[in-house]
Amino acid sequence: MLVGGILVQVALGGVYAWSTFAAAFKSDESTLHLSALQASLPFQIAIGMIFVGTFIGGRIQDARGPRVVALAGVVIYALGIILSSFAREPGQLWLLLVGYGVLSGFGLGLAYIVPIALLQKWFPDKPALITGLAIGGFGLGAVITSPMAQVLIGNNPQTPAAAFLPLGLAYLVVGVLGAAAFKNPPSGYSVAAAHDASEPSAEAGQASSRRDFTQAEALATPQWYLLTAILTLSVMTGISLVSAAAGSAAAIAGFTAAGAATLVGVLGLFNGAGRILWAWISDRIGKMPAFVGILTIQGLCLIAIPHASAGWLFVLLAAIIYTCYGGAFGAMPSTAGAFFGVANAGSIYGLMLIAWSLGGVAGPLLSTWLIGADANYTLAFTTVGIIGVAAAILPLITKPPKRPADA
Repeated sequence: MLVGGILVQVALGGVYAWSTFAAAFKSDESTLHLSALQASLPFQIAIGMIFVGTFIGGRIQDARGPRVVALAGVVIYALGIILSSFAREPGQLWLLLVGYGVLSGFGLGLAYIVPIALLQKWFPDKPALITGLAIGGFGLGAVITSPMAQVLIGNNPQTPAAAFLPLGLAYLVVGVLGAAAFKNPPSGYSVAAAHDASEPSAEAGQASSRRDFTQAEALATPQWYLLTAILTLSVMTGISLVSAAAGSAAAIAGFTAAGAATLVGVLGLFNGAGRILWAWISDRIGKMPAFVGILTIQGLCLIAIPHASAGWLFVLLAAIIYTCYGGAFGAMPSTAGAFFGVANAGSIYGLMLIAWSLGGVAGPLLSTWLIGADANYTLAFTTVGIIGVAAAILPLITKPPKRPADA
């Protein structure tokens, strides 16, 4: 089950290799020769569509089971990538918008939520670590895809979209293999496993008389909105660098174009590792203290990075930011499970992932606007970093809701 979850996430994580394609599409060699704005649109649409997929996928998963949703998601995701491979002539940007943007973004969201909700049911004693491992595969997907895409594009720089065809087929095979393993645990499994994993406590005895939240009940609590705000602001802070990593490395620390591209690939490892690391940390120090750390560290490093003219310092600060950015995605699923239970985790956390779309669009838009034509990275990163540090107050005021009693 865990291997299947990692395979699905590795396939889906290829979406974060878009910057490699964006650079190729903007090249004078490309027959499309897109502007910077045009080259950013497919990825922005994909991020915006993720929430639609997670919302629908979460609800269907809770009602119909995980396998059918995951299979549908990876197939739609892969077909969108394959469709994008035909964008080879001027005026065919629409194929990228529909394929990579709408279809792949929707399919990604549909499949992404499945292993997150499912694995918490199979591993109730280690929900944060186990979902962190699976989501770590998402970060690894970009690390694997980026160099593969670079090689494929190099073979035919005039039509970089052609690289999407073998990649889409690979995503389809890997994703279907992973999704085919999914199934819900038998009735009563989570209770039994949790009982076997730890000694009974007074708190556990009290919780046994209460049930998990439904989606409607979760949405009626302020805690759901607070957790969504925490994730939104964390995504917004981290993705401000993620979306401009190559350009900022060149402008701030003097990296060459090739060096900056290599750095972006390496930083993807920290994105994936952060999902595992912060999930583990949240199990050790508590959910809300972990998010105080994620937001504060991320914000402070973002404020500092415009002044990191030394290459080693830039890499260090960027690696920390990537680790915290991924960490929020690693720690939040188990946090939502701890707050609301796992019985309806698909629909509850799936809806919460509107934070990914909101933060994923707002962060790059704000930072790009502030960077402007003058390449003012200091203004942009300082502003967003201050927002991230200020957001650390939210976990301090967020307490778990009282579970609803059994009828």
